[in-house]
Amino acid sequence: MTAARALADGPLVAFYGDDLTGSSAVMEVTAFAGLETVLFLTPPSAERLAAFPTARVIGIAGMARSQPPQWMREHLPPIFAALESIGAPITHYKVCSTFDSSPEIGSIGCAAEIGRARFPHGWMPMIVGDAGMGRFQVFGHLFAHSQGVGYRLDRHPVMARHPVTPMHESDLRLHLARQTRMRTGLVDFSAIKRGTAETQLAAELAAGCEIIAIDVLDAETMIAAGRLVWERGAKRQFALGSQGFEAALVAYWRAAGLLPPQAATHTAFDRKPIAVVSGSVSPVTALQIATATEAGFAGIALDAAQVVDPRAWQNEIARTASAAADALAQGRSSVVYTAAGPDDPAVGALSTALAAAGLSSDAANQRIGEGLGQILAETLGKTGVRRAVISGGDTSGRAAAMLGIDALTAIAPLAPGAPLCRAHCVSGPFDGMEIALKGGQVGSSDFFFAVMHGSGKP
Repeated sequence: MTAARALADGPLVAFYGDDLTGSSAVMEVTAFAGLETVLFLTPPSAERLAAFPTARVIGIAGMARSQPPQWMREHLPPIFAALESIGAPITHYKVCSTFDSSPEIGSIGCAAEIGRARFPHGWMPMIVGDAGMGRFQVFGHLFAHSQGVGYRLDRHPVMARHPVTPMHESDLRLHLARQTRMRTGLVDFSAIKRGTAETQLAAELAAGCEIIAIDVLDAETMIAAGRLVWERGAKRQFALGSQGFEAALVAYWRAAGLLPPQAATHTAFDRKPIAVVSGSVSPVTALQIATATEAGFAGIALDAAQVVDPRAWQNEIARTASAAADALAQGRSSVVYTAAGPDDPAVGALSTALAAAGLSSDAANQRIGEGLGQILAETLGKTGVRRAVISGGDTSGRAAAMLGIDALTAIAPLAPGAPLCRAHCVSGPFDGMEIALKGGQVGSSDFFFAVMHGSGKP
């Protein structure tokens, strides 16, 4: 067998995440594999990048998942140029593991075309499956767990009814074909099992495919996917995929003896109480809120419909921040939330208010995210609490920015895709605080308790 390609010194992977919580999932994979990782919430200056001189994986969290193609064509080229300047052999455009995208919003195909213009050489691997996250790709079709039950993505109880990018097609090649003219091929799991993955890769490339999806459904296929990328990729590789892409690389690097088989254990101490803010309408988050409030968390509903009136909105922010601070001062954890799931009447009330006021959902979501960040900042500032949760992929970036957070490093695993992190600020009172950023579909029902205990075993 040919010797494995060595890991060069310096950065190995530079990535852009199309939302913040998904970006932290990449950090979790690489940091807990023993590769020092830093995730920036905005493109870093050379001076800020120099503050993390030993990082092997460097990420920039973005918001392309919620943006139209015209936004991507304006904003992604300079970001890809900044990633290229880091000098890592692999540049990765990180997408959600449920492939949230459409031709109009979060187009992965558009991102692929922009990446191809910056990185014109070699093929473009795409790895979305990640068994650790309950994501499985089989013959090009993506499956995902929901509450421990597996579903094909077009029948998934959350993704099939996603309010912005509902998944009506589980074959990722067909899904991408609506977003780009670039042809997508496949290395399927049966070729991997038969030992003919490289032959299938060569055939797909000879047929004119530029993007190659690689099936991942177990440890063997994950290692094989990582091997194809690392050993058969270009010297300056551009890739698509979820955190499963880094998971595959790590799996291969370990199998090849390039990384230790298991990194050191990462843990954190108990810290009570904690402050939680949530802008997620996912049923998974709703269950987490219900579990927490039933066990004693102070549940504080934020009336998001007030967002249409700036004065009323500030009054609502002040009310909920005061209620959360009072609970925390009494030693009781708090959770401020905009909705308890998609069927909460608050969802319909917000839609009605937006229609009556003529306010776009994008503008409202921006205000809501910033409002939750303001609530969290005021609450933490008043009480001195140093551990918090922001729930909601689109909410997290906006809320974290209100605290002045510009970078994150991982402390300990909590749930797949949502580690406990150390917040880094250029200045301000929240530098060094501990925070978990959770996507709506991430975590078990007791996730908030896992955050309190600093462990995935609450």
